[in-house]
Amino acid sequence: MFTHQGFTLVELVVVITIVGILAGGVALFIGRPTQSFFDTERRADLSDRADTALRRMARDIRNGLPNSVRTTVNGADSLLEFTPILQAGRYRAAVGTNAADNPLDFSDPADKSFNLYGTTMTVANTDSLVIYNLGIAGADVYEGSNRRALNTANNSNTLTFTGNSFPLASPSSRFYVVSTPVTYACDMTLRVLWRYEGYAFQAAQPASIAALNNLAGVTRNQLANTLTGCTITYAPGILQRLGIVTINLSMAEGTANITLMHQVNVTNSP
Repeated sequence: MFTHQGFTLVELVVVITIVGILAGGVALFIGRPTQSFFDTERRADLSDRADTALRRMARDIRNGLPNSVRTTVNGADSLLEFTPILQAGRYRAAVGTNAADNPLDFSDPADKSFNLYGTTMTVANTDSLVIYNLGIAGADVYEGSNRRALNTANNSNTLTFTGNSFPLASPSSRFYVVSTPVTYACDMTLRVLWRYEGYAFQAAQPASIAALNNLAGVTRNQLANTLTGCTITYAPGILQRLGIVTINLSMAEGTANITLMHQVNVTNSP
């Protein structure tokens, strides 16, 4: 005679109930630490992405032409524009011991060349020469009053330019070789931080994302996305301190969110 062994339906229901209670208890103790771990990972990733974007901006802005930083706000969007410096030096302001010295004579409209001090310099005819940028009417790189097109020079200690003579001499005989402007824009519609470049100088700052997108020759690159907040402000320099650019960047992904603030000192002595 054979004996059949098994379990009843009641026993099966009891076992399933007990296993469900145990699984719920385990999930209660494991779920929160697991979620916390993933949130920490997301915050670390967000912080790294935001910090990389802020460091890139700071490195760029510090290399800006003195008094070329300007900002504007359009709704939730913040825009900052500046002119990057490619090279800088000092021009000869007077004849020295050599009769062949070529100083820059600001009173002579026909004087379009000068010797520079120090090492030789290579420039392209797409570069611009700027002297004594004060950021005001009559001495503003954007309106072009103190900006001139350079002629190509390779490893030369003499630079030549086209256009009128410069309106103001630099007290320190400084000059700057610059490229076209750069704009950082917080696009809160797409929740993206953009870097715009390649467009020509504009007397008035492009005041919106749409205006930037419509500029001839402009290109843009994404620095950060998933933004929940982004503001860029500028406090011009005074006698007691340098100019200060303040950037606040907030990003979110899932349940994780971060906010970073970075300040950049801007030299205003032209």
